[in-house]
Amino acid sequence: MAKNNDEILFVGTAEAEHVEMYLKAIWHIKERNDPVKISTIAKMLNVRQPSVVQMLKKLNEKELVEYNKAGVTLTESGENVGSNMMRNSRLLEVLMDSAGVTLTESGENVGSNMMRNSRLLEVLMDSALKVEIDEEMVCGIEHHMNKQFTDALCTMLNHPRKCPHDHKIPKGECCEKN
Repeated sequence: MAKNNDEILFVGTAEAEHVEMYLKAIWHIKERNDPVKISTIAKMLNVRQPSVVQMLKKLNEKELVEYNKAGVTLTESGENVGSNMMRNSRLLEVLMDSAGVTLTESGENVGSNMMRNSRLLEVLMDSALKVEIDEEMVCGIEHHMNKQFTDALCTMLNHPRKCPHDHKIPKGECCEKN
């Protein structure tokens, strides 16, 4: 298996958030004075081109974009949503840069557990199953793993300390016992 130090994260979001992300992406591409192409949107959002086409049809029906085989343009309503999303995103970036972000203990636990889940699944795919790591599948499964399953998987894999991307795997209670 080819090892790469980059991890890809996929975020499963509600329909409204998908709409906003597509409009934000289109607005951002337009802001760079680049042509708004299906391939550019797909690359920016890390989705497949057929998914972009499907969403563009929905956005067209909602009159948020004008989409046809010739290209994509934002309607006035879509322009407003995209512009607001970019403004909010920039404001958040400024606030995060100046204020900093820290996790609460609860947030740290959730984040650590999610990273543990995904990295154990990557080890499972790479080392035990000998299949190519499918990050999208990992993301789909990691959210549904409970502690008992995660500890059993960790134990089965002999408590690995690093994932195939060479990142540390947070220890669980099962690791402390060994």
